[in-house]
Amino acid sequence: MTSRPVPAVSPGHGGLDGATARRRYVTVSFLFWLPIGMSIATGVLLFTERGMGLAAIAGFYAVHSLTAAAMELPTGGLSDVIGRRPVLAIAGLLNLTAFTLIGLGAAGWAIALGMGLMGLARALSSGPAEAWYVDTVHAHAGPDADLRTGLARGSSATSAALALGTLLGGGLPWLLGLAPGLGEWPAETTGGLVIPLSVPALLGALVEGVFVLYVLSALPEPPRPRTTLRQVMGGVPAAIAAGLRLGARDALIRRILLTASAAGAALAAVELLTPGRAAALMGTAESGALVFAGLACAGFLCSALGSQLAPLVARFTGGSERAVLASLGLVTLGLTLLGLTTHTMSPLATTVAVTGYGLVYLGLGAAGPNENDLLHRRVDASGRATALSVQSLSLQLVAAGAGLGAGALPPGPLPWLLAATAVLAGALLWARRAAPAPPHHGPSATGGPVAAPVPAGPLHDTAPEEIHPHARPT
Repeated sequence: MTSRPVPAVSPGHGGLDGATARRRYVTVSFLFWLPIGMSIATGVLLFTERGMGLAAIAGFYAVHSLTAAAMELPTGGLSDVIGRRPVLAIAGLLNLTAFTLIGLGAAGWAIALGMGLMGLARALSSGPAEAWYVDTVHAHAGPDADLRTGLARGSSATSAALALGTLLGGGLPWLLGLAPGLGEWPAETTGGLVIPLSVPALLGALVEGVFVLYVLSALPEPPRPRTTLRQVMGGVPAAIAAGLRLGARDALIRRILLTASAAGAALAAVELLTPGRAAALMGTAESGALVFAGLACAGFLCSALGSQLAPLVARFTGGSERAVLASLGLVTLGLTLLGLTTHTMSPLATTVAVTGYGLVYLGLGAAGPNENDLLHRRVDASGRATALSVQSLSLQLVAAGAGLGAGALPPGPLPWLLAATAVLAGALLWARRAAPAPPHHGPSATGGPVAAPVPAGPLHDTAPEEIHPHARPT
């Protein structure tokens, strides 16, 4: 009897096995998103305390969103050219600077610069960590290795970090105010630079420093050819063009991008309309903000639970494509429940609305790992981070447009139901299975033919040949 071939282990990945790579990917995901979660509860209040008006605050967040959208594809291509680890480290350093500026800045330009740097860091981080994990697992176990579990745990870690960060960010200033004199002491000793509301941002800067050190020490990757600045700048546009061609050449990737757009419409409606409903329910903006913070934390936990259940949903439904269909159906149901309960605040309607809110995040959490599992079987290592950036860009652009549209519509069920319709259209894309990728010559680890990945572009793939991912149906 002949034994099955054992995949070669890439020395550039430090000989990490799948479990170790998964743990490190989960840790990186948690450390990156924890400071961002800490800024959610206090961001607007901190800027208001610094004397900024609502128009200025809206401008700060616009700087963040526009910077992230504009830099999404260029930075995804940069990761495919110079490597995952340096790009992640740069993202951490940018966030460290951003949180310091936001925590200490009293001038509008300092806050705007901090928000812009945070948007740039967001764009830089949208693909490299996940691409590193997939590359490492394929290097150790071959292209047939299971990715879904690791992707689900990474997504759960992100949601858990946001939930914990939201609670910490909202609770720290309140705790500082409980002790007599403790809340005033930072402002008195720093001339007003540090106030209780700025403590979460400054603590976030410290966490970002830990994140950078962890990335540099725990994420080995194969050495890439030495490149000059000119070569880097020449390779990035090629990666961008390759990313834009992904949807045109492969129907499955096109479905994934359209599904990301539908998710953007859902998130825009939820994030824009829920705070107002919470304030209307409680009677004041302050108590409504407190309720929304708790609701947002619960939503992140639902998303984490959905991500953990993603492999189970795929097994129960018969594959990742059917799992995405079922998960988006859950999101559609949640948005519909939110829309149908807008005109009443009875206890029953409120319970139904909260249930709908949870279903939205539960469904999005379950859909994400299954979508990305399909995506990684369709692209090769030279364009993996670029593909993730295109996916993120699709979500962000549609979210921006859907948010503007929802804000222009009259209040009531219409914005919610339009978002539900968009998600339902995205779900129906998965009603029919996509055609498999063309087979690649050579046996797989299971003895069958290996499907060839769709190359993301002309960039030279510097990873060892044995870690090329293949098109894997899930």
